[in-house]
Amino acid sequence: MKTYHGSCHCGALRFEADIDLSQGTLKCNCSICRKRRFWPAIVKPEAFRLLDGAPAVYQFGARADRHFYCAACGVHTFGTGTSPRWGAFYAVSVSCLDDASDDELAAAPVMFVDGRNDCWDAAPAVISHL
Repeated sequence: MKTYHGSCHCGALRFEADIDLSQGTLKCNCSICRKRRFWPAIVKPEAFRLLDGAPAVYQFGARADRHFYCAACGVHTFGTGTSPRWGAFYAVSVSCLDDASDDELAAAPVMFVDGRNDCWDAAPAVISHL
């Protein structure tokens, strides 16, 4: 477990999160993850701390999950939700982790899920585009 510091591109949103990248990251083919090329690490709410800024929020569909981004630069830094697998969670964009090295990110396992078909326990048939 390591405390990582992250931010949006312009630095208006800053956060820290306790993440064990060896436990894996996630890539999903649902509409928003695919369009954003979202690559999160899932953490419990107590492992995430917003340090600075007031993120804008986007919700769609059932409006169960919240997707947070910087209103100034547009970078999506994290999201929140609840699922049967994780309970309440934060999905932290690992590409926004300022102090994660290229080697740490390259070594982080990736789990693929088929969100497009609401099949959260299996990978989609094609993952190369994610």
